[in-house]
Amino acid sequence: MVEKVLQLKCNCNEYPWGKQGRKSLAATLCEKTPGTDFKLDENTTYAEMWMGTYPDLPSYILATGEDLQDVLDKHPDELLGKRIADKFNHTKLPYLPKVLSIAKALPLQLHPNKDLASKLHAKNPDQFTDPNHKPEIALALGDFEAFCGFKPLKDIERLLQLEPLKHFLPQVKKPAFDDQTLKHVVCAMLKASAENVRKTNDVLTKLPKDAFGKDTYIPDMIPRLSEQYDEADNGTLVALITMNYLQLKEGDSIYIPADGIHAYLSGDIIECMARSNNVLNTGFCPRADRDSVDTFCSVLTFTPHDAKEAILSSQKFDRSKNGKTKLYAPPLSEFSMLATTIGDGESETIGKLGGPTIMIVTEGEGTLKADGKEYKLSAGYIFFVAPSVELDFKATKQIKAFTAFVE
Repeated sequence: MVEKVLQLKCNCNEYPWGKQGRKSLAATLCEKTPGTDFKLDENTTYAEMWMGTYPDLPSYILATGEDLQDVLDKHPDELLGKRIADKFNHTKLPYLPKVLSIAKALPLQLHPNKDLASKLHAKNPDQFTDPNHKPEIALALGDFEAFCGFKPLKDIERLLQLEPLKHFLPQVKKPAFDDQTLKHVVCAMLKASAENVRKTNDVLTKLPKDAFGKDTYIPDMIPRLSEQYDEADNGTLVALITMNYLQLKEGDSIYIPADGIHAYLSGDIIECMARSNNVLNTGFCPRADRDSVDTFCSVLTFTPHDAKEAILSSQKFDRSKNGKTKLYAPPLSEFSMLATTIGDGESETIGKLGGPTIMIVTEGEGTLKADGKEYKLSAGYIFFVAPSVELDFKATKQIKAFTAFVE
């Protein structure tokens, strides 16, 4: 008999933009997994806890210490389901969920589409470790700030009329400010010298706030970003002048398509993406760590142009018995996400899902009944669940749980 519910232990990476010690939710959840060998150090920055089968930071079965991927390889029909294995043509989970704890801006980045990802992987497999694309969602666990996609073209055009920014416009003026003009501006900002960026930022901070129209946050944000990285970092100009600045609350979510520009800024989030770790960085990181601006600009999608288009609204989930589970369904085949909140003494049932799931409890206490067994639930408990298993929850203390799944 193959166990259909497997409790996992996971690990955290230590990128410098993460939160320090126990300020990092990613690390504290990792530490709370019972019987884990993860040891939290108060002087270390912890950025991301990964859950799944990606080889960089794989999950292990708590009871046996086996790599989750090895167990899936042994029992693909029972644990993945033949339909999912056939759909993706492998026995790996097609998604990668994470908990991110963000203290300062992540690199200004995009994830290459499948076509470019396979070329980059063939050329440089050490840096681009798989041939897949990486569309993703970010679901806020509290206040969350992000730069995501581009502002409406008219808003960017208006900001570029400010004297310190005019030199980023093309010399030959086109009749309309369009996506090609925006591409020129972004490339010019990314290629600008350190001296040019520093000088531009200095002049912008001295302008009156009302010069920025509705984007009055810009002059206040320049010193904040400069302190995190460097006042000569090209990412500052691209993010503040051309991109949407979003302030999200708990339960809000954004969707980042492949080739979509973004830089998360602060907060704790659940992130889920297609199974990939490919990224092109061009700002909010040392110049030596940046990828080619020409490659970045050649694949970057210069649409959409509105913060609203980045928002991924939750929906009612038809297999939630007591209505305590919301669905976040991005426009892709690799995964969707469920967010479950169950009050003290309340219960919830999630009906059978057609593919494998990974669930993490971020707060609360209670029990889960599944596949004829009962499991304790508490913050930091993570489970892999095979297809077609009904989940019955009972909360003694309000539970919040997040489940990535594919069907």
